Amino acid sequence: MASVKYSVVIPVYDRPEEIAELLSSLVFQHYKDFEVIIVEDGSNITCKEVFESYADKLKIRYFFKPNSGPGPSRNFGFSHAIGEYFVVFDSDCLLPSSYFSQVENFMKREKVDMWGGPDRGHDDFTVKQRAMAYTMSSTFTTGGIRGGMKRIDSFQPRSFNMGMSREVFERTGGFVFDRFAEDIELSLRVKKMGFSVVLIPDAFVYHKRRTSFSQFYRQVSNFGRGRVLVGRAHREAVKLVHWFPSLFTMGVLSLPVWLLFEMRLGLVLGFSYLAYLLVVGVDAFRVTSSAGVAFMAVPSALVQLFGYGLGFIKEKLRVS
Repeated sequence: MASVKYSVVIPVYDRPEEIAELLSSLVFQHYKDFEVIIVEDGSNITCKEVFESYADKLKIRYFFKPNSGPGPSRNFGFSHAIGEYFVVFDSDCLLPSSYFSQVENFMKREKVDMWGGPDRGHDDFTVKQRAMAYTMSSTFTTGGIRGGMKRIDSFQPRSFNMGMSREVFERTGGFVFDRFAEDIELSLRVKKMGFSVVLIPDAFVYHKRRTSFSQFYRQVSNFGRGRVLVGRAHREAVKLVHWFPSLFTMGVLSLPVWLLFEMRLGLVLGFSYLAYLLVVGVDAFRVTSSAGVAFMAVPSALVQLFGYGLGFIKEKLRVS
């Protein structure tokens, strides 16, 4: 097989519909010098038929393997890739047609060993999904501890939108965690080895997230757990800011006690939380221009902070 510039590796587990949407967005890329490798991670509901329907539209290959988690599945895909650079997306992402063109334009100006890009909500997503997309990228929630555009020095590419050179993979061995913050751990290790790690702001993806708040809660709870796991491998990776969701959660849960025994302080604390949620709603409207998204951003922020915070605490207590 002739070489290509980029090898796109997509691990998937029981999500054929999502893969179909992602592959559709890859078909319409302006820049075409890439291959696609789908790694079916022991799915019960496979996407082989979806793969076959795109076999004449993309340079695409399909592998089925026993379930091992997204980290080992990406490594499996990398081991079969022929590109100069390896790119990973989550199966619930969609790409604007300019994605690879933006990466190419950036690489012409700057040396890149590893990169990541932002995620956004799409107008076709449900209001709830767009609210979740907003809170996951907002500086007022855990988006503020994910390495935002104004904090390039602390930016850590995430697996929903991450690329790296072949050399980075060969020297690092790729992902070492099966799941839960495997992308953060790899990003930190790559930086420690002296590779350049950059944010490409215009290389964004549309990240669909989950369809319900209960699913979203489980997802962000795993993010909280993952941060603790990363901290065990890289002690400097857990900072005071990563405790914010846990402190927020404990503060909310303690409100009844404060109101019962120290009403004045409880009222101050309660109004502070209300003011914070108002700021989240107003900013969501500013960013999305949607009153519905702004309204749903408030419960989304609460689910996100509670899920991340409790996941963080539970994982901390598990080894204490």
